Amino acid sequence: MKKLISLLAALLVMGSLAACSAGSEEKVDTIKIGVNLELTGDVSVYGVPERKAFEQAVSEVNAAGGIDGKLVELVIYDNAYDQAKAVQNTEKLIEDGVVAILGSATSGMTMAIAPVAKDNGLLVFTPSGTNSAVTMDGTVVNPWVFRSCFIDPFQGRVLANFASNDLAAKKVVIMVNSGSEYSKELARIFTEQLNKNGGEVVETASYADSDTDYKASLTSLSSKEFDVLFVADYAKNAGLIIGQARSTAGLEDVKIIGPDGFEDPTLNDLAGGAQNVNNVFFSTHFSTLSNNEKVVKFVEDYKAFTNEESVSVFAALAYDAAYMLFAAIDAADSTDPQAIRDSLESLPSFSGVTGDISFDELHNAVKPAFLIELNNGVAVNATIVNP
Repeated sequence: MKKLISLLAALLVMGSLAACSAGSEEKVDTIKIGVNLELTGDVSVYGVPERKAFEQAVSEVNAAGGIDGKLVELVIYDNAYDQAKAVQNTEKLIEDGVVAILGSATSGMTMAIAPVAKDNGLLVFTPSGTNSAVTMDGTVVNPWVFRSCFIDPFQGRVLANFASNDLAAKKVVIMVNSGSEYSKELARIFTEQLNKNGGEVVETASYADSDTDYKASLTSLSSKEFDVLFVADYAKNAGLIIGQARSTAGLEDVKIIGPDGFEDPTLNDLAGGAQNVNNVFFSTHFSTLSNNEKVVKFVEDYKAFTNEESVSVFAALAYDAAYMLFAAIDAADSTDPQAIRDSLESLPSFSGVTGDISFDELHNAVKPAFLIELNNGVAVNATIVNP
C-alpha cells in the first residue's frame, strides 16, 4: 500500500490522527464521497452511528493532510429506510459528482441502489448489509458493490455451530419474521448447519414484522422440550420476544441466541429491562471487550469525537469501510470511479478495528465473527470465531 497506509499506521501508534495538523489554510482540491444512510426511521439506530464514524474518519484523514493532498468531503443524504428515497439519493449523488458511495446500512436499501450504481459505474460500499444477495446481480457478482461485514450465511453457520458446540444444544426452536429476508435466510442457514451437526429444529414459529405480542406463541413453545431458542431477527422484535419469554413459565432461563441484529442499544429497554437479558448470546462484527491496540484507540477516539459513552458495532464497521475506501483511492492514485473500484477489489488484507479483512470473489468480506454473551444486559464475554 502506498503512503496513506504507512501514514495511518504510524499515526495509530503515535496518537490520534486528529491531533495532527494539516498545517495550512490554503485552498486544496476535494474528493467528494457520497453517504446514503438510514438516518431517520425505524433503523436509524444503524445509520446514525455509521454517519458519525464516517465523519470521524474523514476528520482524521483530513487532519493528516488528506489523500494525495486532497481533502475528503462527505455529501450526506438520508434515505429514511425507504427504497425509493434511497434510489433518489443515489441519483442526486451521481449529479453531485461523488467518486463513490458509502452505505446503505441495511441490505434492502443497498440492494435497491445497486442497479443504479452499476448502470452509472459508481462504487457502492456498504458497511453492514449482510444479506448474501447484496453484492450479486442475479447469479453473478455486481462489479460495483462491496461490503465490509460478513454475510448472513456465515453468521447463520457460526450460530448453529455455537449452539451445538458451546451450548451443547441438541434441540432448538426458531422464531422467524415472515416479513424479513434477513430473518428467513438466517433461519434457513441455521437449520441446515444444525442438522449437519446432528441437531434438530423441533419447531419454527413464524410471526409478522408488525407483531408486538408473542405470548401465545411463547406459551405454546414452553410445553416443548428444547435447549435453545434462536430468534432470527433485529432487536425491534427480538427485544420484545426476549422480555415476553422471561415472563413465560418454563422459558425464564432458556438460552436465547440471535444474529447481529441484536446489536442495538434499545435491546434491554425493549426486553423490559436489563434484568431480563440473561443467557442471551448473539453474533456480531466487533467487541469493545477486545484489548487490541487499534480497537482501544478507535473506542477512545470515537467517544471523544461524538461525546458518547457507547460505541456501536455499526460505527466500527463504518470506520473500517471508510479507511478501506481511502486506501483504495490512495492506491489508485486517481479519483476516477473505475480506477477506485478496481483498486478496492485488489486491496490486500486490510487490518481494521473489526479484524483483518479481505474480499472473496463475490466482494464479501472474509473476516472473523464475535459471539457475545449478555448477562443483566451487559456484554460479559466475547469469543472470536474465524472464517
